[in-house]
Amino acid sequence: MTLAGRGPGRTERLVLPGVLTAEQAAATVAGILAVQRADGAIPWFRGHHLDPWDHVETAMALDAAGEHERAEAAYDWLARHQNADGSWYAAYPDTPDGVAADRPTDRGKESNFCAYVAVGAWHHHLATGDDAFLDRMWPTVYAAIEFVLALQAPGGQIGWKREAPEKGGFVRPAALLTGCSSIYQALRCALAIAEHREDPQPDWELALGWLGHAIRQHPERFLDKSRYSMDWYYPVLGGALTAAAATERIAAGWDRFVVPDLGVRCVSPNPWVTGGESCELALTLWAMGDVERAVQVLRAIGHLRAADGLYWTGYVFDDDTIWPRELTTWTAGSLLLAVAALGGDPATTAVFGGTELPTGLAPDCC
Repeated sequence: MTLAGRGPGRTERLVLPGVLTAEQAAATVAGILAVQRADGAIPWFRGHHLDPWDHVETAMALDAAGEHERAEAAYDWLARHQNADGSWYAAYPDTPDGVAADRPTDRGKESNFCAYVAVGAWHHHLATGDDAFLDRMWPTVYAAIEFVLALQAPGGQIGWKREAPEKGGFVRPAALLTGCSSIYQALRCALAIAEHREDPQPDWELALGWLGHAIRQHPERFLDKSRYSMDWYYPVLGGALTAAAATERIAAGWDRFVVPDLGVRCVSPNPWVTGGESCELALTLWAMGDVERAVQVLRAIGHLRAADGLYWTGYVFDDDTIWPRELTTWTAGSLLLAVAALGGDPATTAVFGGTELPTGLAPDCC
Protein backbone atom coordinates (compact mmCIF):
# COMPACT_ATOMS: atom_id res chain seq x y z
CA MET A 1 0.00 0.00 0.00
CA THR A 2 1.12 3.53 -0.73
CA LEU A 3 -0.49 6.88 -0.10
CA ALA A 4 -0.24 7.83 -3.77
CA GLY A 5 -3.54 8.89 -5.28
CA ARG A 6 -5.19 9.61 -1.96
CA GLY A 7 -5.53 13.32 -2.48
CA PRO A 8 -3.14 16.11 -3.47
CA GLY A 9 -0.37 16.69 -0.98
CA ARG A 10 -1.43 13.88 1.37
CA THR A 11 1.86 12.03 1.10
CA GLU A 12 3.90 15.17 1.55
CA ARG A 13 1.97 16.18 4.66
CA LEU A 14 2.79 12.87 6.31
CA VAL A 15 6.50 13.10 5.61
CA LEU A 16 8.75 14.69 8.20
CA PRO A 17 12.52 14.26 8.00
CA GLY A 18 13.82 12.22 10.90
CA VAL A 19 10.28 11.17 11.84
CA LEU A 20 8.49 9.63 8.84
CA THR A 21 9.35 8.88 5.25
CA ALA A 22 6.53 8.36 2.75
CA GLU A 23 7.04 4.61 2.99
CA GLN A 24 6.98 4.68 6.79
CA ALA A 25 3.84 6.82 6.80
CA ALA A 26 2.14 4.35 4.47
CA ALA A 27 3.14 1.46 6.73
CA THR A 28 1.72 3.22 9.79
CA VAL A 29 -1.59 3.90 8.05
CA ALA A 30 -1.70 0.30 6.86
CA GLY A 31 -1.06 -0.87 10.41
CA ILE A 32 -4.07 1.07 11.69
CA LEU A 33 -6.28 -0.18 8.86
CA ALA A 34 -5.28 -3.75 9.65
CA VAL A 35 -6.62 -3.30 13.19
CA GLN A 36 -9.84 -1.50 12.22
CA ARG A 37 -12.76 -3.89 11.99
CA ALA A 38 -15.02 -4.18 8.97
CA ASP A 39 -17.81 -2.50 11.00
CA GLY A 40 -15.65 0.61 11.47
CA ALA A 41 -14.60 0.04 15.10
CA ILE A 42 -10.95 0.82 15.91
CA PRO A 43 -9.80 -1.05 19.02
CA TRP A 44 -6.51 -0.26 20.74
CA PHE A 45 -5.23 -3.48 19.20
CA ARG A 46 -6.99 -6.65 18.11
CA GLY A 47 -8.36 -8.63 21.03
CA HIS A 48 -8.29 -5.65 23.42
CA HIS A 49 -10.98 -2.96 23.65
CA LEU A 50 -11.89 0.38 22.15
CA ASP A 51 -12.87 3.58 23.88
CA PRO A 52 -14.74 6.42 22.13
CA TRP A 53 -12.00 9.05 22.55
CA ASP A 54 -9.11 7.03 21.12
CA HIS A 55 -11.42 5.66 18.44
CA VAL A 56 -12.08 9.25 17.26
CA GLU A 57 -8.43 10.27 17.46
CA THR A 58 -7.44 7.35 15.25
CA ALA A 59 -10.27 8.09 12.80
CA MET A 60 -8.92 11.64 12.52
CA ALA A 61 -5.51 10.22 11.66
CA LEU A 62 -7.12 8.16 8.89
CA ASP A 63 -8.64 11.33 7.46
CA ALA A 64 -5.26 13.04 7.61
CA ALA A 65 -3.92 10.11 5.57
CA GLY A 66 -6.68 10.43 2.98
CA GLU A 67 -8.52 7.30 4.16
CA HIS A 68 -11.85 9.12 4.25
CA GLU A 69 -14.11 6.10 3.73
CA ARG A 70 -12.54 4.23 6.65
CA ALA A 71 -12.73 7.34 8.83
CA GLU A 72 -16.39 7.74 7.96
CA ALA A 73 -16.98 4.09 8.87
CA ALA A 74 -15.51 4.83 12.30
CA TYR A 75 -17.95 7.70 12.84
CA ASP A 76 -20.84 5.60 11.60
CA TRP A 77 -19.91 3.01 14.24
CA LEU A 78 -20.21 5.69 16.90
CA ALA A 79 -23.57 6.83 15.62
CA ARG A 80 -24.90 3.28 15.69
CA HIS A 81 -23.66 2.61 19.22
CA GLN A 82 -24.64 5.86 20.93
CA ASN A 83 -26.77 5.41 24.03
CA ALA A 84 -30.24 6.93 24.23
CA ASP A 85 -28.96 9.64 26.60
CA GLY A 86 -26.31 10.80 24.09
CA SER A 87 -23.39 9.02 25.75
CA TRP A 88 -21.12 6.11 25.00
CA TYR A 89 -19.72 3.63 27.47
CA ALA A 90 -16.08 3.99 28.43
CA ALA A 91 -14.93 0.72 26.84
CA TYR A 92 -16.18 -1.88 24.37
CA PRO A 93 -14.53 -5.26 23.75
CA ASP A 94 -12.97 -6.27 20.45
CA THR A 95 -15.05 -9.38 19.96
CA PRO A 96 -14.60 -11.73 17.00
CA ASP A 97 -18.12 -11.09 15.73
CA GLY A 98 -17.90 -7.34 16.28
CA VAL A 99 -21.00 -7.32 18.50
CA ALA A 100 -20.12 -5.08 21.43
CA ALA A 101 -22.91 -2.61 22.16
CA ASP A 102 -24.74 -4.87 24.56
CA ARG A 103 -21.73 -5.94 26.58
CA PRO A 104 -19.31 -3.05 27.22
CA THR A 105 -16.37 -3.80 29.48
CA ASP A 106 -16.75 -0.47 31.33
CA ARG A 107 -20.26 0.93 31.68
CA GLY A 108 -19.12 4.27 33.03
CA LYS A 109 -19.81 7.28 30.78
CA GLU A 110 -16.86 9.66 30.67
CA SER A 111 -17.66 13.21 29.65
CA ASN A 112 -14.56 13.92 27.56
CA PHE A 113 -14.93 10.57 25.79
CA CYS A 114 -18.44 11.54 24.76
CA ALA A 115 -17.64 15.10 23.69
CA TYR A 116 -14.76 14.22 21.38
CA VAL A 117 -17.04 13.08 18.56
CA ALA A 118 -17.55 16.78 17.79
CA VAL A 119 -13.83 17.25 17.12
CA GLY A 120 -13.74 14.24 14.84
CA ALA A 121 -16.92 15.13 12.95
CA TRP A 122 -15.74 18.69 12.26
CA HIS A 123 -12.28 17.44 11.26
CA HIS A 124 -13.85 14.94 8.82
CA HIS A 125 -16.03 17.64 7.30
CA LEU A 126 -13.05 19.96 6.88
CA ALA A 127 -11.10 17.13 5.26
CA THR A 128 -13.87 16.10 2.86
CA GLY A 129 -16.29 19.01 2.49
CA ASP A 130 -19.09 16.46 2.94
CA ASP A 131 -22.14 18.37 4.13
CA ALA A 132 -24.30 15.25 3.95
CA PHE A 133 -22.00 13.57 6.48
CA LEU A 134 -22.24 16.56 8.79
CA ASP A 135 -26.03 16.61 8.55
CA ARG A 136 -26.16 12.89 9.28
CA MET A 137 -23.84 13.22 12.29
CA TRP A 138 -25.49 16.33 13.74
CA PRO A 139 -28.04 14.46 15.88
CA THR A 140 -25.19 12.33 17.28
CA VAL A 141 -23.03 15.36 18.06
CA TYR A 142 -25.95 17.31 19.50
CA ALA A 143 -27.00 14.50 21.84
CA ALA A 144 -23.42 13.93 22.97
CA ILE A 145 -22.85 17.59 23.83
CA GLU A 146 -26.15 17.81 25.68
CA PHE A 147 -25.17 14.76 27.75
CA VAL A 148 -21.82 16.35 28.59
CA LEU A 149 -23.21 19.75 29.51
CA ALA A 150 -25.67 18.13 31.91
CA LEU A 151 -22.56 17.37 34.00
CA GLN A 152 -21.40 21.01 34.14
CA ALA A 153 -21.17 22.57 37.61
CA PRO A 154 -22.10 26.20 38.36
CA GLY A 155 -18.39 27.08 38.37
CA GLY A 156 -18.01 26.00 34.75
CA GLN A 157 -16.09 22.78 35.29
CA ILE A 158 -17.59 19.55 33.94
CA GLY A 159 -17.81 16.39 36.00
CA TRP A 160 -15.62 13.52 34.94
CA LYS A 161 -18.21 10.79 34.46
CA ARG A 162 -21.59 9.35 35.19
CA GLU A 163 -21.23 5.98 36.83
CA ALA A 164 -22.94 2.78 35.75
CA PRO A 165 -26.35 2.14 37.38
CA GLU A 166 -24.98 -0.69 39.50
CA LYS A 167 -22.54 1.81 41.02
CA GLY A 168 -25.23 4.29 41.91
CA GLY A 169 -25.53 6.19 38.65
CA PHE A 170 -24.31 9.38 40.30
CA VAL A 171 -22.39 12.23 38.74
CA ARG A 172 -18.86 12.07 40.08
CA PRO A 173 -18.31 15.49 41.71
CA ALA A 174 -14.67 15.75 40.66
CA ALA A 175 -13.75 17.49 37.43
CA LEU A 176 -10.50 16.67 35.68
CA LEU A 177 -8.42 19.42 34.07
CA THR A 178 -7.27 17.21 31.19
CA GLY A 179 -10.79 16.03 30.45
CA CYS A 180 -12.26 19.53 30.67
CA SER A 181 -9.55 20.92 28.41
CA SER A 182 -10.43 18.29 25.82
CA ILE A 183 -14.11 19.15 26.21
CA TYR A 184 -13.23 22.81 25.67
CA GLN A 185 -11.87 21.94 22.22
CA ALA A 186 -14.86 19.70 21.54
CA LEU A 187 -17.36 22.43 22.42
CA ARG A 188 -15.63 24.83 20.05
CA CYS A 189 -15.84 22.26 17.26
CA ALA A 190 -19.49 21.54 18.08
CA LEU A 191 -20.25 25.25 17.84
CA ALA A 192 -18.39 25.40 14.51
CA ILE A 193 -20.68 22.63 13.24
CA ALA A 194 -23.73 24.48 14.53
CA GLU A 195 -22.61 27.71 12.86
CA HIS A 196 -21.97 25.91 9.58
CA ARG A 197 -25.47 24.45 9.72
CA GLU A 198 -26.95 27.84 10.71
CA ASP A 199 -28.30 26.27 13.87
CA PRO A 200 -27.14 28.57 16.70
CA GLN A 201 -26.65 27.12 20.18
CA PRO A 202 -26.40 30.04 22.63
CA ASP A 203 -26.45 27.76 25.68
CA TRP A 204 -23.35 26.02 24.38
CA GLU A 205 -21.64 29.37 23.90
CA LEU A 206 -22.31 30.24 27.53
CA ALA A 207 -21.14 26.81 28.70
CA LEU A 208 -17.92 27.19 26.70
CA GLY A 209 -17.26 30.60 28.21
CA TRP A 210 -17.72 29.32 31.75
CA LEU A 211 -15.59 26.25 31.09
CA GLY A 212 -12.73 28.32 29.65
CA HIS A 213 -12.91 30.68 32.60
CA ALA A 214 -12.67 27.78 35.05
CA ILE A 215 -9.65 26.32 33.24
CA ARG A 216 -7.84 29.64 33.08
CA GLN A 217 -8.69 31.13 36.46
CA HIS A 218 -9.78 28.43 38.90
CA PRO A 219 -7.42 25.45 39.22
CA GLU A 220 -8.98 24.69 42.60
CA ARG A 221 -12.14 23.53 40.82
CA PHE A 222 -10.32 20.50 39.41
CA LEU A 223 -9.02 17.35 41.04
CA ASP A 224 -5.24 17.59 41.51
CA LYS A 225 -3.67 15.38 38.86
CA SER A 226 -0.57 17.51 38.38
CA ARG A 227 1.66 14.41 38.42
CA TYR A 228 0.33 13.61 34.96
CA SER A 229 1.87 15.33 31.96
CA MET A 230 -1.54 15.58 30.30
CA ASP A 231 -2.67 17.98 33.03
CA TRP A 232 0.37 20.07 32.16
CA TYR A 233 -0.09 20.52 28.42
CA TYR A 234 -3.78 19.88 27.78
CA PRO A 235 -5.04 23.36 28.75
CA VAL A 236 -2.81 24.58 25.90
CA LEU A 237 -3.59 21.75 23.46
CA GLY A 238 -7.32 22.19 24.03
CA GLY A 239 -7.04 25.91 23.26
CA ALA A 240 -8.04 27.37 26.62
CA LEU A 241 -4.56 28.81 27.24
CA THR A 242 -2.84 30.73 24.47
CA ALA A 243 -0.07 33.26 23.92
CA ALA A 244 1.94 34.19 27.04
CA ALA A 245 -0.13 32.00 29.36
CA ALA A 246 0.56 28.97 27.17
CA THR A 247 4.27 29.73 26.96
CA GLU A 248 4.56 30.13 30.71
CA ARG A 249 2.74 26.89 31.43
CA ILE A 250 4.83 24.80 29.05
CA ALA A 251 8.07 26.34 30.31
CA ALA A 252 7.11 25.62 33.92
CA GLY A 253 6.72 21.89 33.37
CA TRP A 254 9.31 21.22 30.68
CA ASP A 255 12.14 19.87 32.82
CA ARG A 256 9.73 17.86 34.93
CA PHE A 257 8.15 15.94 32.08
CA VAL A 258 10.42 16.00 29.02
CA VAL A 259 13.25 13.47 28.88
CA PRO A 260 15.75 14.57 26.21
CA ASP A 261 16.07 12.16 23.27
CA LEU A 262 13.44 9.79 24.73
CA GLY A 263 10.10 11.60 24.89
CA VAL A 264 7.61 12.74 27.50
CA ARG A 265 6.88 11.14 30.87
CA CYS A 266 3.32 10.03 31.40
CA VAL A 267 3.60 10.54 35.16
CA SER A 268 6.25 12.42 37.11
CA PRO A 269 8.69 11.30 38.41
CA ASN A 270 8.22 7.79 36.95
CA PRO A 271 10.96 6.76 34.45
CA TRP A 272 8.39 5.97 31.75
CA VAL A 273 7.98 7.87 28.49
CA THR A 274 4.93 7.31 26.32
CA GLY A 275 4.34 7.87 22.64
CA GLY A 276 0.85 9.32 22.93
CA GLU A 277 1.81 12.03 25.41
CA SER A 278 4.92 12.83 23.37
CA CYS A 279 2.92 13.29 20.16
CA GLU A 280 0.30 15.38 21.92
CA LEU A 281 3.00 17.62 23.34
CA ALA A 282 4.39 17.99 19.83
CA LEU A 283 0.92 19.08 18.66
CA THR A 284 0.80 21.51 21.56
CA LEU A 285 4.17 22.99 20.65
CA TRP A 286 3.14 23.28 17.01
CA ALA A 287 -0.03 25.15 18.05
CA MET A 288 2.17 27.57 20.03
CA GLY A 289 4.40 28.14 16.99
CA ASP A 290 7.32 26.23 18.51
CA VAL A 291 7.93 24.04 15.47
CA GLU A 292 11.56 23.25 16.22
CA ARG A 293 10.87 21.66 19.58
CA ALA A 294 7.78 19.90 18.22
CA VAL A 295 9.94 18.14 15.64
CA GLN A 296 12.56 17.32 18.27
CA VAL A 297 9.98 15.59 20.45
CA LEU A 298 8.67 13.52 17.54
CA ARG A 299 12.17 12.50 16.50
CA ALA A 300 12.90 11.46 20.08
CA ILE A 301 10.25 8.72 20.04
CA GLY A 302 11.58 6.94 16.98
CA HIS A 303 12.73 4.20 19.36
CA LEU A 304 9.06 3.30 19.92
CA ARG A 305 8.44 2.47 16.26
CA ALA A 306 7.96 -1.23 15.51
CA ALA A 307 8.77 -3.08 12.32
CA ASP A 308 5.12 -3.12 11.20
CA GLY A 309 4.84 0.69 11.34
CA LEU A 310 2.86 0.89 14.57
CA TYR A 311 4.26 2.27 17.83
CA TRP A 312 4.77 0.82 21.27
CA THR A 313 2.79 2.59 23.97
CA GLY A 314 5.76 3.34 26.21
CA TYR A 315 9.32 2.71 27.36
CA VAL A 316 10.73 2.37 30.90
CA PHE A 317 14.16 3.89 30.50
CA ASP A 318 15.58 2.87 33.87
CA ASP A 319 15.10 -0.77 32.87
CA ASP A 320 15.57 -0.34 29.11
CA THR A 321 12.21 -2.07 28.67
CA ILE A 322 9.30 -1.59 26.29
CA TRP A 323 6.19 -1.50 28.49
CA PRO A 324 3.44 -2.36 28.10
CA ARG A 325 4.02 -4.80 25.24
CA GLU A 326 1.26 -3.38 23.11
CA LEU A 327 1.18 -1.59 19.76
CA THR A 328 -1.73 0.83 20.06
CA THR A 329 -3.61 2.38 17.16
CA TRP A 330 -4.08 5.63 19.05
CA THR A 331 -0.32 6.04 19.59
CA ALA A 332 0.20 5.70 15.85
CA GLY A 333 -2.77 7.98 15.24
CA SER A 334 -1.46 10.72 17.50
CA LEU A 335 1.86 10.66 15.65
CA LEU A 336 0.17 10.95 12.25
CA LEU A 337 -1.91 13.90 13.49
CA ALA A 338 1.16 15.69 14.83
CA VAL A 339 3.02 15.15 11.55
CA ALA A 340 -0.06 16.25 9.58
CA ALA A 341 -0.25 19.50 11.56
CA LEU A 342 3.43 20.18 11.01
CA GLY A 343 2.93 19.43 7.31
CA GLY A 344 0.09 21.93 7.01
CA ASP A 345 -2.86 19.59 6.54
CA PRO A 346 -5.77 22.09 6.47
CA ALA A 347 -8.29 20.08 8.49
CA THR A 348 -5.79 19.16 11.19
CA THR A 349 -4.34 22.65 11.49
CA ALA A 350 -7.86 24.13 11.72
CA VAL A 351 -8.96 21.79 14.50
CA PHE A 352 -5.79 22.00 16.59
CA GLY A 353 -4.72 25.54 15.68
CA GLY A 354 -8.14 26.80 16.69
CA THR A 355 -7.75 30.32 15.35
CA GLU A 356 -11.09 30.17 13.52
CA LEU A 357 -13.04 28.12 16.06
CA PRO A 358 -15.76 29.83 18.14
CA THR A 359 -14.62 31.16 21.51
CA GLY A 360 -17.91 31.26 23.40
CA LEU A 361 -19.29 33.98 25.63
CA ALA A 362 -17.21 35.23 28.54
CA PRO A 363 -18.98 35.04 31.94
CA ASP A 364 -20.00 38.27 33.60
CA CYS A 365 -18.33 37.49 36.90
CA CYS A 366 -15.44 35.49 38.32
